[in-house]
Amino acid sequence: MKSQKFGDMTPIAVALRAARARIATAARIAGRDPASIHLLAVSKTWPASDVRAALEAGQRTFGENYANEVAEKAASLAGVGLEWHFIGPVQGNKTRLVAECCDWVHSIDRLKIAERLSMQRDADRLPLQVCLQVNVSGEASKSGVAPDEVAPLARAVAALPRLALRGLMCIPEPSEDPSLLRRRFALLRQLSEQLRAEGFALDTLSMGMSHDLETAIAEGATIVRVGTAIFGEREKTPRTGETISR
Repeated sequence: MKSQKFGDMTPIAVALRAARARIATAARIAGRDPASIHLLAVSKTWPASDVRAALEAGQRTFGENYANEVAEKAASLAGVGLEWHFIGPVQGNKTRLVAECCDWVHSIDRLKIAERLSMQRDADRLPLQVCLQVNVSGEASKSGVAPDEVAPLARAVAALPRLALRGLMCIPEPSEDPSLLRRRFALLRQLSEQLRAEGFALDTLSMGMSHDLETAIAEGATIVRVGTAIFGEREKTPRTGETISR
């Protein structure tokens, strides 16, 4: 994002203020306390300088998708009180980096990954806070555990040392239909309620992004993951279609 300022505020600070206002408005409409909803700034592919600009605007929690990238940013921004959330698929050969650098992992969908994170988490640190990613839309290409497999995975993950199971996460299929998205988010909430009824002390629903955070908040989101609305659109390379930061 460009460095010009609006008055005495950077574009990132302006965008953060707007995102927080959206969250507060959505919470009031849903009859919820805005303080119960946490804004996670998704900084994947954006440089550490943009993270620092967000930090200067009061943002301290950041979401990343790639293990090497979060490790580099965590090292370059060490000592300033940031909290790193890993929100992408966790590769088996990257679990040590994630366990060492991150405070949260939202995207556990296999017991093997959870076991590796548990084993590789430093026992002297606070437990790694984790969520199970649920494939609420049933897409074959989408990461996440199937809804009917959530409870067995939750039981296994909750028993692991150095991990603290906090809740569930989902990424529904792209859709312009708010009613469809609401059903997806409602399913995640219902699964969380079923686990709590079983005795799990869950307090987190990680759902909703820049385009659908209002719908997610209406269904009980406690963490919304917002990237584009804060840092801007990611450009696509002409040849591969991969996203790059600008």
